[in-house]
Amino acid sequence: MSAQAESISETIEKTSHLSGFKRNSVLIVDDEQGIRNFLQKGLEKVFGLVEVAEDVEEAEALRQRCNFDLIISDIRLPNKSGVDWVTEIRDQGSTASVIFITAHASVETAIDAIRVGASDFIMKPFRMDQMMASIEACLSRQQIQRENIELKRQVNQLYDSGMIGDCETMKSVCAVIKQVAPMPTTVLIGGESGTGKELAARALHDWSERKGSFVPVNCGAISEELMESEFFGHTKGAFTGAQNTREGLFTYANEGTLFLDEVGEMPLSMQVHLLRVLEERVIRPVGSNRQTPIDVRIIAASNRNLEEEVEKGNFRQDLYYRLNVVNVELPPLRERLDDIPALVQHFSIMLASDLGVTPPAITGDDLFHLRDYDWPGNIRELKNVIERCILLKQTPTQCLSGNFDAANSDQNNSVGIRLDEVEKSHILKVLEMEDGNKSSAARILGVSRKTLERKVKAWNEAKH
Repeated sequence: MSAQAESISETIEKTSHLSGFKRNSVLIVDDEQGIRNFLQKGLEKVFGLVEVAEDVEEAEALRQRCNFDLIISDIRLPNKSGVDWVTEIRDQGSTASVIFITAHASVETAIDAIRVGASDFIMKPFRMDQMMASIEACLSRQQIQRENIELKRQVNQLYDSGMIGDCETMKSVCAVIKQVAPMPTTVLIGGESGTGKELAARALHDWSERKGSFVPVNCGAISEELMESEFFGHTKGAFTGAQNTREGLFTYANEGTLFLDEVGEMPLSMQVHLLRVLEERVIRPVGSNRQTPIDVRIIAASNRNLEEEVEKGNFRQDLYYRLNVVNVELPPLRERLDDIPALVQHFSIMLASDLGVTPPAITGDDLFHLRDYDWPGNIRELKNVIERCILLKQTPTQCLSGNFDAANSDQNNSVGIRLDEVEKSHILKVLEMEDGNKSSAARILGVSRKTLERKVKAWNEAKH
């Protein structure tokens, strides 16, 4: 034990900067008295409270009296394994960080430890400095998570609807949303891809105080053959493959809100059914003769000009008027550059909290470069840039440099070029970047695969 004592002494000297852990508590669970004594002696100089237990029963009794910040537990314990015990306390809501120690490691054991949210997995025998390094990393992450939760709470208080922005356009949008939210009125949301149409729809639902759920559906992602069944449900045996009765999206959204994203992609045959539902407020599942009353608030959105689609014969005029009772038009990010600081703060805190890391430091120079970019992908692109800078540990300026240079190059060479030609050029570049994978390109562009295929088909037909 003299060698261990010397190791403890050296470690305490090296970890004197960890005095902040004096406010933390740790529970050591191991059936070997030597390990318990070794850890207790080493950690009492660093932690405000150190408790030890030789089995799960004793450990649980201690845990009932104290909400420990950290648990260091052997995996093989009398009567019950450390993994099983931690699984139980997780189910009870414990958020304590956990470090497992074991002399009998295996791949299965490591996987089990990860599944219950262990912060580390240390093999016996171990040195005290090894344990302290693990503890420091573990509790530092815990502190960051707590700070991020608090920051997220503060941001949510500032932006209770998720609609962030102080520019006059966004103030007008929020005012309209708040005014019409309590009413059952159908709302049509317009705007470019990535401007936050679903966020606006969710705000309408949240402020409506409707009892049911918010059910979003991408109309461009459902095949025409299955669309009626998806929306209205079907009975058993209604068609080949209908082995069971199934409820549709309207039923799931009853007393709530059904958000029809990319409603312009809905085929004409389905538009007839939707119009009837909006007028009669009843649905009939495929294969059924019975009609069911529904109470669903419809919010629709499209990045296409539906008036033009009506003129082209791609969208029913009567349905357009039925959806467009109240119109909310979301501005592109390039028209609300003053909102970028608030959006960057929001995404930095939200994403850092989700990833369990410290929010990135944003400088005035970063904000200058972010404001100087044209943002063809709008808010979705800004969010992606902030997430990339967190993951790559780079500044927003560094992450944006490639986008910025490409955008400036395009601008310098595109004076006098029509908007549809610029759109075509950008889409073809993304397709090339994704090796022709239309699904991947559609995700990057923020449109449905069907929209992308329609555009490419139109360009190909124009060549002939």
